[in-house]
Amino acid sequence: ASGVQVADEVCRIFYDMKVRKCSTPEEVKKRKKAVIFCLSPDKKCIIVEEGKEILVGDVGVTVTDPFKHFVQMLPEKDCRYALYDASFETKESKKEELMFFLWAPEQAPLKSKMIYASSKDAIKKKFQGIKHECQANGPEDLNRACIAEKLGGSLVVAFEGSPV
Repeated sequence: ASGVQVADEVCRIFYDMKVRKCSTPEEVKKRKKAVIFCLSPDKKCIIVEEGKEILVGDVGVTVTDPFKHFVQMLPEKDCRYALYDASFETKESKKEELMFFLWAPEQAPLKSKMIYASSKDAIKKKFQGIKHECQANGPEDLNRACIAEKLGGSLVVAFEGSPV
């Protein structure tokens, strides 16, 4: 709707996160656990935000709690899109599923909120097969209980290794 394009790199990252090929332990460490996307300075393209990612290999090494780290990477006063590879457990099994986030905090400028909201369909069209979507308007929308609710409600017993 907004005419905003999605950079090829954004699509590549989504594909790499979505497709879990048989990989060596070294390749697994380089997989992305979380990535944040922003609008380019001219507001015409959705791009990968420089330095805003968590690799699977960082978890347990430089990142203790990947979800908490992810939430802290989001800007306090501006909007973003993000992909998060959520690990969770139900009573029956362990699962990993991608979540798409639209982060639109209360303190973000109205213009930013409008362009991110109107460009959401452009990025979502590129992200075929995402089951879970979350719009967060503040840190209170990004707690484990809210995320567990989005992933499967009362069936979810743990998220990122911690009980819900």
